[in-house]
Amino acid sequence: MAIVETTSRQFREHQKDFFDMVDKGKKVVIRRGSKQAYVLTPISQDDLYFTDEMIQRIKDSEQEIKEGKGIKIKSKDELQNFFDSL
Repeated sequence: MAIVETTSRQFREHQKDFFDMVDKGKKVVIRRGSKQAYVLTPISQDDLYFTDEMIQRIKDSEQEIKEGKGIKIKSKDELQNFFDSL
């Protein structure tokens, strides 16, 4: 099985391409700096992570977004300000 390594920056710039690779059976490793790495893995509704409670929380969150209750962050500074406010 082919393993593709990329940086977090390249991943952000070409997300669709990396998701397509995973869908075709390739393993994608995303490196974040020199010490962290993550594997991009597809999941399905049958995975244990998605309990009925989790699925309901996701649906509730989607509804809140539709109702305009979400937070829109458009820049790095806005993101940093949001994290600082937590």
